[in-house]
Amino acid sequence: MRKLPLCAALGLCVATLTLGGCSSKDTPLERAADADAYGSTPATARTAEINRQVLQELPFADEQDFVEARRGLIASAEALTIRDKNDKVIWDQPSYEFISGDAPDSVNPSLWRQAKLNNIHGLFKVTDGVYQLRGFDLANMTIIEGDKGWIVVDPLTTAETAARGIEFAREHLGDQTISAILFTHSHIDHFGGALGALAAAQTELADIRVIAPSGFMEESISENVLAGPTMNRRAEYMYGMPLPRTARGHVDSGLGKEPGIGTVGILTPTDLVSRTGETLEIDGVSFVFQNVSGSEAPAEFTFYLPEKKAFCGAELLSRNMHNLYTLRGAKVRDALAWSGYIDEAATLFNEAEIYFASHHWPIWGQPRINEFLEVQRDTYKYIHDQTLGMAYKGYTPVEIAEQLALPAALQKNFANRGYYGTVSHNSRAVYQGYFGWYDGNPANLNALPPEDAGRRYIAAMGGAAKVLAVAQQAYNEGDYRWVATLLNHLVFAEPKNEQAKALLARNYDQLGYQAESGPWRDVYLSAAYELRHGNTASTQDLSVARDMLVHSPLSNFFNVMAARLNATKAEGMEMTINFVFTDLAETHVLKLKNSVLHHRRAEADPDANATLKISHALFLDIALGQASIKDLVFSDQLSIDGSKIDLGRFFALQDGIAAGFSIVTP
Repeated sequence: MRKLPLCAALGLCVATLTLGGCSSKDTPLERAADADAYGSTPATARTAEINRQVLQELPFADEQDFVEARRGLIASAEALTIRDKNDKVIWDQPSYEFISGDAPDSVNPSLWRQAKLNNIHGLFKVTDGVYQLRGFDLANMTIIEGDKGWIVVDPLTTAETAARGIEFAREHLGDQTISAILFTHSHIDHFGGALGALAAAQTELADIRVIAPSGFMEESISENVLAGPTMNRRAEYMYGMPLPRTARGHVDSGLGKEPGIGTVGILTPTDLVSRTGETLEIDGVSFVFQNVSGSEAPAEFTFYLPEKKAFCGAELLSRNMHNLYTLRGAKVRDALAWSGYIDEAATLFNEAEIYFASHHWPIWGQPRINEFLEVQRDTYKYIHDQTLGMAYKGYTPVEIAEQLALPAALQKNFANRGYYGTVSHNSRAVYQGYFGWYDGNPANLNALPPEDAGRRYIAAMGGAAKVLAVAQQAYNEGDYRWVATLLNHLVFAEPKNEQAKALLARNYDQLGYQAESGPWRDVYLSAAYELRHGNTASTQDLSVARDMLVHSPLSNFFNVMAARLNATKAEGMEMTINFVFTDLAETHVLKLKNSVLHHRRAEADPDANATLKISHALFLDIALGQASIKDLVFSDQLSIDGSKIDLGRFFALQDGIAAGFSIVTP
């Protein structure tokens, strides 16, 4: 019996379980740090001029953010380089030590300022009994002192970074155990390190409460599963994974330095918060919750500590404009609901004297907190309202993104700048949320695909040599967006045209250097890197996700199998396959007809072509690529009834996943 098709059918269905995926190759942290080693070019005079203009547009003399970002610092970890059990670097704060002084010509000064603020790391006292670990991962981990132990809020992305954070806290605050863990929302940088935190604090799972928003388990596991391989590939661009950490490479993600890449897990909540105003006493500390699900995350809450007059904004609020649409690819977020939740928080928690959150640094004092909430609230509503208003007049998403700008009152606040989300792509998200991808122009209803369009454009313009000459002239004039349009057509028409790829790479360098948004910078520079070096997509070690994947509903796997069905090969075939999970008392019936694969949890179909009896543990081994053919053949955790030939034919219908597909070339 041949088992390889089964591995192929299941092995990549959970490809994105972290914000940035899990790479089994050397990470950029372990590559040469010299920018010239990967072929980047210096900033042009035009780029330097554009970046200098930023210095005149924003109040860089205001140092209040730096005062607050350093306030309460207890200690910073020296040489904060974190490795996994195989000695692979998964977090390297020292790689960002080059970020100091004035911004170089190759970095937008506003992004450089944010990068300097995000470089301030260590253990901080927020107020009596509340501490934060910042700079140990993309997110913050908050520690609240309870009667019996620590209440840990958002234990980071990975077990390794969370463990190091807890160890550092214990060095300076005493050897406390953990009494409770709060997951503010369903993104993995806020829960993936939970098991590592417990281990570092020498705490048994049975001894703690786990509090999360209603829907947490479903949303935390499912968000990236179906879209996983594609989302992971795009995340490599969004977070600059191929890039060195240099002034010509990755400098910051806006929200933090970058996602940690390591072992991830999850804990099943003991308490679910489902409504605003709900209160809980957790290890002697009173919490008042606000349900903000459907804003930044599909399952999310904020909370207030009335005894400390401290408001945790989770990720409803952050010290940058957030994403209504994230460039790695995810469902569009509701700008109007998001703004409404912020307005509600301002009313509910109007006595707060301290604000802290899952990213960035706190704010102290009611006037500053009120101003912060007001500006963030109004920004999301302004983008929502004005996008709709322009759509009412017939403007398309591209036209709206080009024209829409925040009013002066919302532009000058650094906490509102587009370091992560931008007005440009957020306005497109609002349009998409209401009207979808079609802009109403029939020329875009059934447009030619990129390769075909590219060949025809280049021919119409007189050939590759002429297009290159026009592009070079535009590059010399600093018209970089036009160069990108021209050369994108040429590269898709002639993917082996090295001269075109080289000029397009230089051009993307300049667009990246000018970007205020960390993700925009990383997308441009990652594109330049790939044009120079070819497709460098990472492979993935999915074993790091086992502690999380064990909680994934089996339906997720079968949904991915349905998406991977080769419909052409399946045409005319009808088949029924039973999956019987022997250790779960759970059976799923898969039916193939009309080139569509359906599945449901039900009693085994007695007329099925084949019945596969398998343990959940072995199923996970197969999905994670941890079971060899020999393991399967001799395993007492797997048996087959019915036609082995039909089972083989069924798995042969599963297409592979091009997890490392090209983006800037065909």
